[in-house]
Amino acid sequence: MIAIVDYGVGNLYSVEKAFAKFSDDVILTQSADVIDKADKVVLPGVGAFGDCMKNFKASGLMDAVMRAVENNKPVMGICVGLQIMFEGSEESPDIKGLGIFKGMVRKINAPGLKIPHMGWNSLTINENTHVDINLFKNIRKNPYVYFVHSYHAMPEDKFIILATSVYGEEITAAVGKNNVIATQFHPEKSGDIGLSIIKNFVEG
Repeated sequence: MIAIVDYGVGNLYSVEKAFAKFSDDVILTQSADVIDKADKVVLPGVGAFGDCMKNFKASGLMDAVMRAVENNKPVMGICVGLQIMFEGSEESPDIKGLGIFKGMVRKINAPGLKIPHMGWNSLTINENTHVDINLFKNIRKNPYVYFVHSYHAMPEDKFIILATSVYGEEITAAVGKNNVIATQFHPEKSGDIGLSIIKNFVEG
């Protein structure tokens, strides 16, 4: 069973629908018990870092997600779901992240370009990964995916970077280590490439 964590940060219908294409057992849930019983966990996130963390803490679901991480269940973050896996963000300096990965989230430095970075952009995929599930298995070189963000993660350990993109500067597009992986882009909005990435997580 795949649990998509619903902690009140946006309409998750498109995420649920995309994962349900590859599994008959996908549950959009606000229950810690369901997360504890799940085989895999998806942690979405939209909006501001601080709002996501406040909602996540208030939901009572944070401990269940951290148990999934500690128990080596596959966990996938999406968009701000990636950002809150880090220690903190410039966007909300007084609010701590989950600290699953060391490093901070910084504003994109893209002089002359519009922020947020919104729309399709290509990925450079890092083949040297240390993850239990290869999100980019059988994905063509330099695929295009859909982004909506103003901030990106800057990991202390560069080996956890699974993919990058370029928007004014090199931006972190996906990270992962062992059982935890996350994308800054929205796979559920990224057409066939995004669906292939979701399929790799579901079937990996």
